[in-house]
Amino acid sequence: MSDSQLAVDRKKKYAIVGTGGRAIFYYTAIAQDFSTTSVIVALCDTNQTRMAYANSKLEALGHASVPTYPALQFDQMIRDTKPDEVIVTTIDRTHNLYIVRALELGCSVVTEKPMTIDVPRCREILDAVERTSGGGQGQGQGGRVRVTFNYRYAPHNTKVFELLRSGALGTVTSVHFEWMLNTSHGADYFRRWHRDRRNSGGLLVHKSTHHFDLVNFWLQTRPATVYAQGDLKFYGRENAERRGATEFYARARGSEAAKNDPFALHLEDHEQLKALYLDAEHEDAYYRDQSVFSDGISIEDTMSLLVRYRNGAVMTYSLTAYAPWEGFRVSFNGTGGRLELEVVENSYANSGGEQAAEGSIERTTGRGWSSRGGDAVLLNDLFGVPTTDAYMRAASHIDGALSILTGIAANKSIATGQVVHVDDVLRIP
Repeated sequence: MSDSQLAVDRKKKYAIVGTGGRAIFYYTAIAQDFSTTSVIVALCDTNQTRMAYANSKLEALGHASVPTYPALQFDQMIRDTKPDEVIVTTIDRTHNLYIVRALELGCSVVTEKPMTIDVPRCREILDAVERTSGGGQGQGQGGRVRVTFNYRYAPHNTKVFELLRSGALGTVTSVHFEWMLNTSHGADYFRRWHRDRRNSGGLLVHKSTHHFDLVNFWLQTRPATVYAQGDLKFYGRENAERRGATEFYARARGSEAAKNDPFALHLEDHEQLKALYLDAEHEDAYYRDQSVFSDGISIEDTMSLLVRYRNGAVMTYSLTAYAPWEGFRVSFNGTGGRLELEVVENSYANSGGEQAAEGSIERTTGRGWSSRGGDAVLLNDLFGVPTTDAYMRAASHIDGALSILTGIAANKSIATGQVVHVDDVLRIP
């Protein structure tokens, strides 16, 4: 065995399935910041062009190119390259397929949020963890699933946890949580695969999983009942027609109407988006630049929830996907006081060359700190030398399940008009 091969074998080995925009976050970190402890051994995707682009990025960062496998050869990839962990960054509806199979083949899993999108898929993952690890206690590499909730690690969110845990507010009785997505980041969900509920579970699952996880984390509890209302109020062709729009298009590429639309995304103007999607669409007909005012959108852009938690606290929550600014306001009422936080986040468009890190901060009010988010600490948790975390921020498959259950219950409430008991949707020990 060569010295270089021996060095690789001593590192933790990762395979990545899904090489779109979000995968760059992980493979860049491994190649650039954690090359002494971690190594990528394989890539898997439905699209060879995207895998080739990922390899070009790895080589530019000084990491060797790695074997690529079509999605149907996922099992073969595991057998050939023997990764310790599989990083899952595919579209949301397929997370369960790769999580379950990776566990069955003896690997641990790092998965993007949301862990999955509905109850049947969630049950599959929970059952697979049970089968492969004896109830999640860990036997060898198999059986462990980690969900990457980077918002837990942001300094301002960690500070909220610290203050609440200290008892500064006494017993928290109610929370008001308002999240705004602007017409850059928010609109982007309506251009791409997320616009189809079958892929994403809607924003109450795909995006709000971050927010619901934060509340579970902050209050150290879990949801009991959910009542929700939601609708498509701004995006979509019908809403645009009501506002007097008369020009429409399916996608920006090749459209005269798109030239005058400030919501249009022109892939050829963004080097990374062009390489990942425009240059790759001949393989899978995935169009990254769909019109946010076209037909075919099946998710809401305006949502409101009332949630009661097991510890007795209640939360009012809203998500708006067409706000003039990006960020959130959260306030906690307790028997000993009140805590308020406002955070303005940088504008964000997934995979654009000019993007800021998702969750990065422009300013906060109420405490006077600023931050570039918690990604560095999260990445060290995933790929670096493990350290003790007094804040217990690492998220398991149970945390992943509990975060999506609020959104799944909310979707059911919107459909039925009824209060939904979370345990009736899925009971988690």
